[in-house]
Amino acid sequence: MTLDRIHRQKNRDNKSENTFNSSISHTANRLKHQLLEIILLALCIFLAFRAQGFFSTQNLFNVLRNVSMQGIIAFGMTMVIISGEIDLSVGSAVAFAGCLTAYLTQFLTSPAVGLPHEAAIPLAILCTLVVGYLLGILTGLIRMRFQVPTFITTLALMTALTGAAELITNGFPITPFPEWYNFLGGGYVLGVPFPALIFIAVFIITHFLMSHAAFGRSIYAVGGNIEAARLSGIDVKSVKRQVMAIVAFLAALSGIMQSAEIMSGTATTAKGWELDIIAAVIIGGTSLTGGEGKIKGTLIGVIFLGVLVNGMTLLNINEYWQHVVRGLLILAAVLINRAQHARG
Repeated sequence: MTLDRIHRQKNRDNKSENTFNSSISHTANRLKHQLLEIILLALCIFLAFRAQGFFSTQNLFNVLRNVSMQGIIAFGMTMVIISGEIDLSVGSAVAFAGCLTAYLTQFLTSPAVGLPHEAAIPLAILCTLVVGYLLGILTGLIRMRFQVPTFITTLALMTALTGAAELITNGFPITPFPEWYNFLGGGYVLGVPFPALIFIAVFIITHFLMSHAAFGRSIYAVGGNIEAARLSGIDVKSVKRQVMAIVAFLAALSGIMQSAEIMSGTATTAKGWELDIIAAVIIGGTSLTGGEGKIKGTLIGVIFLGVLVNGMTLLNINEYWQHVVRGLLILAAVLINRAQHARG
């Protein structure tokens, strides 16, 4: 009897120890996958004490507004990178879209055509979105038809769109917009910036596509193993075309909203956006090798960069140092991402 009790007690102790170890392992795993959220929370707490006005409603809405236009594109870029591609032309596409919208508005409201602004602007916006989508389709077609890496294709497109924006504007801002157009980039709905509402809507749609739709599963499959995806019946060419079209469409949408914010089509806007957008995607945990990443992670990455930039500005940190910090942050995010994959 005594030996039986000893064995039963030992078994109970072993089970308790295994349960405890399992709980510790589970907690450590969760912390590993929520590292960015923890760092973001710590950053917010630090800024709440050190940066005056950081937690004011106005400042938080400013952060949300400032990240919205880049964030909209970042969600599309996440889909592109997960599929195993990349798009370096999104910054130029934003400027081009704003210039094209302004040019078309100016043309449609000219005496030769005579449309009122209420009709001309929606038509100009529709044409700009269609052009953006078709440019994305073209990039995808070149990628799959000629096997040219999207790194090269979109680099060429970036240069071409910059030149096209300069040609459209002749080097000077085009300002044909009425005052009410500013709502698309600078307006509020119940106190919330309108661009932030579009940002949230795009997040919900892309999150649903990547988490619950067959199209999202196809993107992960193509990025993870393109040959296995093809053998399983996935139309790889269609998936590649569509993700390139989506990010180009979102860049056009962002460009329209930015033209509304500054009330002009200006060829020099959005310079370097592509790097900030890709940085947000990487910081959010998306792997540059494809097949892995989440829209929710990109949301955190976008907000993290926005909070960091806002905090450094409130703390009066030199702008040059801000670039250094952001560069180091991107490198750290890549190294952490690689380390997590190596352990996993």
